[in-house]
Amino acid sequence: MGIVLGPNQYGKAQIRVFRVHRETARHEVRDLNVSTSLRGDFTAAHESGDQSGVLPTDTQKNTVFAFAKEGIGTIEEFGLRLADHFVAQVPDVDGARIEIEEYAWDRVPSGGAGHDHSFVQRGGETRTTIVTVAGQGAGRRAWVVSGIQDLVIAKTTGSEFTGFLKDEYTTLAETDDRVLATSLVARWRYEGTGIDFDERHASIRAVMLEGFAEVHSLALQQSLYAMGAGVLERHPEVAEIRFSAPNKHHFEVDLSPFGMENPGEVFIAADRPYGLIEATVTRDDTPDAGQAWLTVPGFC
Repeated sequence: MGIVLGPNQYGKAQIRVFRVHRETARHEVRDLNVSTSLRGDFTAAHESGDQSGVLPTDTQKNTVFAFAKEGIGTIEEFGLRLADHFVAQVPDVDGARIEIEEYAWDRVPSGGAGHDHSFVQRGGETRTTIVTVAGQGAGRRAWVVSGIQDLVIAKTTGSEFTGFLKDEYTTLAETDDRVLATSLVARWRYEGTGIDFDERHASIRAVMLEGFAEVHSLALQQSLYAMGAGVLERHPEVAEIRFSAPNKHHFEVDLSPFGMENPGEVFIAADRPYGLIEATVTRDDTPDAGQAWLTVPGFC
């Protein structure tokens, strides 16, 4: 029985890029967190320490900065450019994975149109993409998985939780009216070319929020399915969507010791422990995902 090297990759994690566009007096800013990973035959590096085929992670970092100077575009386009560059330029690399988070900045209010060069970082959600490219030329394959993380959403009614399985350890009471809240992570896989990623991102986000708000929820699982189905129905270029949704519990506070009633008005927000609901909503004829989800953590 021998010992062999299994799947591996290497790269530079969390390259923070703040790009200022100064072409006019009204500046624009882009704020990214980029991670690169290269895949290929790195057996020599692992078994004998031979680094002759290894592009240093520091070089990968420098490449990200240089490409940012040339222009970013959408984060999906930026990831594809980087991935194609690494696959084409490094002989021992046959695949590259680029993960990007983008943090949004708003202009400081000034004069009704926002200040030209002063900004405030927007809190909450982060736009994400994971781009994977394998091969070149006619054999090139590319996968784009985009999404949102830390999207905190809540509804103060229109949600219940009843009829669940009970055993000797069950203490949770059934309820037909509760606060439903989560810090949503959603990732969707695109299929096809010529996609306007900015437009699609905004539309998919709106569809998910509409589904969360409008569907009377019997369970968070049902809400996620309705949100995912809505995205797939309206966006044929989305092959599947995956959710990771921690339940942000809100428990009614017992005010009776103070002679006060609490008809669903005052809650304690508990951040742990929490239920973690994960689900994939897909088409029954969706194309094979290939390497799209390889090493993407936190999803079923």
